[in-house]
Amino acid sequence: MSAKDNSIIADLALAPEGHLKIDWASSHMPVLNRIREQFEKEKPFQGLKVSISLHLEAKTAYLAKVVQAGGAEVTITGSNPLSTQDDVCAALVEDGITVFAKYNPTSAEFKALNMKALENNPDLIIDDGGDLVTLLHTESKQHAVNLRGGAEETTTGIIRLRALEKEGELQFPMIAVNDAYCKYLFDNRYGTGQSVFDGINRTTNLVVAGKTVVVVGYGWCGKGVAMRAKGLGANVIVTEIDAIKAVEAYMDGFAVMPMLEAAKLGDMFVTVTGNRDVIRGEHFEVMKDGAILSNAGHFDVEVNKIELEAMSVSKRTVRRNIEEYKLNDGRKFYLLAEGRLVNLAAGDGHPAEIMDMTFALQAMSLKYVNDQYKSIGSKVVNVPYELDEQVARYKLESLGFGIDKLSAEQIAYLDSWAEGE
Repeated sequence: MSAKDNSIIADLALAPEGHLKIDWASSHMPVLNRIREQFEKEKPFQGLKVSISLHLEAKTAYLAKVVQAGGAEVTITGSNPLSTQDDVCAALVEDGITVFAKYNPTSAEFKALNMKALENNPDLIIDDGGDLVTLLHTESKQHAVNLRGGAEETTTGIIRLRALEKEGELQFPMIAVNDAYCKYLFDNRYGTGQSVFDGINRTTNLVVAGKTVVVVGYGWCGKGVAMRAKGLGANVIVTEIDAIKAVEAYMDGFAVMPMLEAAKLGDMFVTVTGNRDVIRGEHFEVMKDGAILSNAGHFDVEVNKIELEAMSVSKRTVRRNIEEYKLNDGRKFYLLAEGRLVNLAAGDGHPAEIMDMTFALQAMSLKYVNDQYKSIGSKVVNVPYELDEQVARYKLESLGFGIDKLSAEQIAYLDSWAEGE
């Protein structure tokens, strides 16, 4: 069955605009273009079926086309209901990729679309947040029959994978792409930092300068958000549960305090923890009127929407992707993008040049797991350093930069325990 006959999308007629978006992204992804050239020659996935679950926008679409160029039969679905772009889906279908995704489906439809993406019994997967892996260990077990392994994009997904592995339940090898240097140093920090405020600013059309921005969590994503908020002129407060990260935030020039104290001061809140209920009822009780709430963690559980709604006397949409919650004392809070990933649900996600490196890692990791799945076994493994460094070298070359190399004498000196002369 052809991609057009098999796919479930909103409207194939939207394809022209989708092609323009994909072409624009690909023209700013030189590392992935270089890998595509290699894949076209080597065909590492010839005859294999690859299922992908990622935020389905232009940059992801180009990754799917690169995997397809390597000989794979590609099926793709969205990893978030609000980040799927219908025109991009249509363009992929025209390019022969089977798509099961629509913008803003119901929860039941979203799950059904994810499950459809596994009905081809894939040989390899690329996952985001562990959604496909979870299905392959529960309701879609029968579709793991040919599975050699895959690669995971996010911190949240790797947490779920390691929990599976710890319990002895993981059934196939997975590469922890999120833990690679070229992922978290650049994607998590610079990508999240910029795209979060792209989403917030596009959605609210409000100034950041002069406001107090509370960043909840100071991992690599939190560092990026705090850095960009400071660059936009905000006063930044960081909340943390990890003492080392809290000291780091202090040394980076940010105020550090418990969430209950920060809640009284914040004008804008950005959660980046990967955990649930980090902003909840006790915090809503003390927040300022007009507080803006947003999430940049994977799932829409970081801001407790159930408690917020229970405390509210009214709720209305005041602008696209902005819901106003009015409390009985007259205070109003504004939740962006239903508490989902604000940078993707209310924006276009990370810049193309950033995702160039991340998706290059995904493509190379997929080839690696396909080559090595028998020796890896059913466990979570890191991206080999050689692949990580290769992506960085390709990036430097695309920028026209060079770096030094150690001489034989320098290598010998570093390898020796004896005192140098």
